[in-house]
Amino acid sequence: MFDINPGELVVLLVVAIVVIGPERLPKYAAELGRLVREVRSFARNAREQVRSEMGDEFDDVDWQALDPRRYDPRRIVREALLEDDDEPATRDGGARTKPVERADRAAADGDGDGASGSTAADQTSASPYDDDAT
Repeated sequence: MFDINPGELVVLLVVAIVVIGPERLPKYAAELGRLVREVRSFARNAREQVRSEMGDEFDDVDWQALDPRRYDPRRIVREALLEDDDEPATRDGGARTKPVERADRAAADGDGDGASGSTAADQTSASPYDDDAT
């Protein structure tokens, strides 16, 4: 977990004994043990709570894929760039087509006869929109 080899662990223990002192070392060791038990209990309770809230879906989750140590931004960008989109998504979820549909309906109903000063062609022309711009 902390990537400490046995030699480093021995050095840390010797430094702890010298700094803390032999008379206070048992008290701090007991507190460290209690802290480790509390952290394990907290993690176990959190896992149980997530499992109870997710139900059967908990077993279906690929927890290895969610491991932050496996996060590679280069891979994510590469996959996003190579992803093949069939239809470009609009920024507003397709709401751009609604004025055009309204104008087409108005022209079919005879409301778009130009009496209001604007024609159906004026209503159908959408403002320029660049899908690649963000």
